[in-house]
Amino acid sequence: MLAYLVKKLFYGFLVLFGVVVLVFFLFQGFGDPSRLVLGQTGDSATIQNIKKELYLDQPKWKQFLFYLNDVSPLAIHTTQEINNKQLKGIFIGGHTKLAFKVPYLRRSYQSKRSVLAVLLEALPGTMLLAFSAMFIATIFGILLGVLAAIKQNTWWDTSAVFTSVLGISAPSFFMGIVIAYVFGFVLSNVTGLHMTGSLFTIDPFTGRHPELKNLILPAITLGIRPLAIITQLTRSSMLDVLDQDYIRTAYAKGLGRGLVIFKHALRNALNPVITAITGWFAELLAGAFFVEYIFGWKGIGKITVDALEKLDFPIVMGSVLITATFFIVINLLADVLYGIVDPRVRIK
Repeated sequence: MLAYLVKKLFYGFLVLFGVVVLVFFLFQGFGDPSRLVLGQTGDSATIQNIKKELYLDQPKWKQFLFYLNDVSPLAIHTTQEINNKQLKGIFIGGHTKLAFKVPYLRRSYQSKRSVLAVLLEALPGTMLLAFSAMFIATIFGILLGVLAAIKQNTWWDTSAVFTSVLGISAPSFFMGIVIAYVFGFVLSNVTGLHMTGSLFTIDPFTGRHPELKNLILPAITLGIRPLAIITQLTRSSMLDVLDQDYIRTAYAKGLGRGLVIFKHALRNALNPVITAITGWFAELLAGAFFVEYIFGWKGIGKITVDALEKLDFPIVMGSVLITATFFIVINLLADVLYGIVDPRVRIK
């Protein structure tokens, strides 16, 4: 198992390296970063200093190597670079040091703050939104899928399938606009919900106050599509499992229907569902951009969209790298979960 995880980690690093290459060469050609930092004002000497700081006076391949050295947790930096960039980690050596560090994603063109600090500040909002959406999708998706399977060819089954098809067909940004308008505006007096709002409200006198009700509409919106897919996958997988010989044997031994369905059938039907849950959780972290923007929810998605509007490319590049890292880590966790849920995978 350890060798398998090491191999998966190696593949993950290869994928992440490919993302770094793509991100660098995709965004490096847009605009003049020195002008984006200074605006249209700024004398030529200041512009040259900015270009030197961002390595823009170097050939493109050297710029890429410097960027790779910055974002890599294992890198080589001089003492001056460590102080100027305020790097955090373990540094070994004299003037030029071997660094085991927190990746340096550079600084925002607009706010001059560390990109990592900006994204980590917004990350809890996105994580909470994704967890909430996935919780809703998982609980209701599995229950609806099991119900549709055991009530096959009844109105329960037809309703669950029809609803899941609608959920898959509706884009999140469209559903977000509809849900925000209906429940946050038209029925606002009934629901007590608002079209926009973040996790905390700021009062100039009493400080920050949590507003968990602002989480309800974006979480439901974001959870609709994974809920629909989990429902269909659970139904399909349960129908296959319920036809197996060991299920009939369990019934023949006198085991109760609930015990057979939830302990024996559902556990063996969960592998494709785990794939969907883990894959969609990573997808939600990346795909919450428009939902966060529509509902004004402060998270990585909204920060990234705002950065795109302002051509603040270091924020966008850092957001893509963090999202890709989440995909890799969650897929690795999915492989571990397979072995926990299904002993056949662990033996194999």
